[in-house]
Amino acid sequence: MDALMIYGAYGYTGELISRTAAAREFDPVLAGRDPDRLHPLGTDLDCRSRAFGLTDDIEAHLSGVDAVLNCAGPFDATAEPLVEACLNRGVDYLDITGELPVFERLARRDGEATAAGITLMPGVGYDVVPTDSLAAHLQARLPEATHLALALSASGSLSGGTLKTLLNGVGSGSAIREDGHLRAIPTASKTRVVDFGTGTETVMTIPWGDLSTAYRTTGIPNIAVYVAVPDAVRHTLMLTRPFGGVLATEPVQRLLKGLVDRFVEGPSWAARAENETTIWGEAWSESSGETVQSILRTPDTYELTVAAALACAEGVLDGEAPDGFATPAGAFGPDLVLELPGVSRQDR
Repeated sequence: MDALMIYGAYGYTGELISRTAAAREFDPVLAGRDPDRLHPLGTDLDCRSRAFGLTDDIEAHLSGVDAVLNCAGPFDATAEPLVEACLNRGVDYLDITGELPVFERLARRDGEATAAGITLMPGVGYDVVPTDSLAAHLQARLPEATHLALALSASGSLSGGTLKTLLNGVGSGSAIREDGHLRAIPTASKTRVVDFGTGTETVMTIPWGDLSTAYRTTGIPNIAVYVAVPDAVRHTLMLTRPFGGVLATEPVQRLLKGLVDRFVEGPSWAARAENETTIWGEAWSESSGETVQSILRTPDTYELTVAAALACAEGVLDGEAPDGFATPAGAFGPDLVLELPGVSRQDR
């Protein structure tokens, strides 16, 4: 198999992916900024390791590498330096982001990636592989669909890296896609009740990457993405709207992320084994009034991210993905997620 570099290999999710990649004989090249954390992991997994930061000469460290899988968030800071180096070296790029601005910026580099003969495929983790696959499946069921809604309900705790990525967006509000264009809306301002098959939950809109990927995968012009949160959390977010600008400032962000570093660890193996997620999707046609719904049930978000990221990396390394900007389901089809362990789909 061609050489895969895993950047951010010693982070919570990065290490899960690195260990699985090594066990599956990907022979990955492990990479990251901190040599004291990186090289012991490389020794433990009997893998090559390269320590470098994003202000270093990244291109020099991509020698002999065919694809980079970026697991170092927040991706708003890490994606573009790595993408720039990948474009210059002719190396495919993947990451596990769910950050909407990252998808939008990388999509605008489609022409550059096509000219360089490489694939740019952000979002090969929990967000957005299952949701992107569900969006493609719903569009196949209702090709004339004009509206798409996706909603997520997940159990379990989050890693520090994921929490810092979420904190990075605090204060910026939410978003939806209307008539093909992104539109900003206040945090927790749009809600609905969704039947996930095991009972109903109130969900609120989130500005996740599916607003970018689902649109490019399906062409459906009106999209909203929701997440189920406890009522207390939703009400707290509504109360913080007047302070959004303060929460987004650098000093407050630095304080919040410092607290994450000090107090937050990712879920244990036992906790991940117990966790599960449900993803609900609905497509409807404004002209015909027809509506279709489907539900995905998946394992823990981190377990699915490991399986999805390596499946997409393998597909890209094998030349199955097109050059340019690509979404997971756009490249590999709506049944991509069904190829992953423990995933099932139900149509309504």
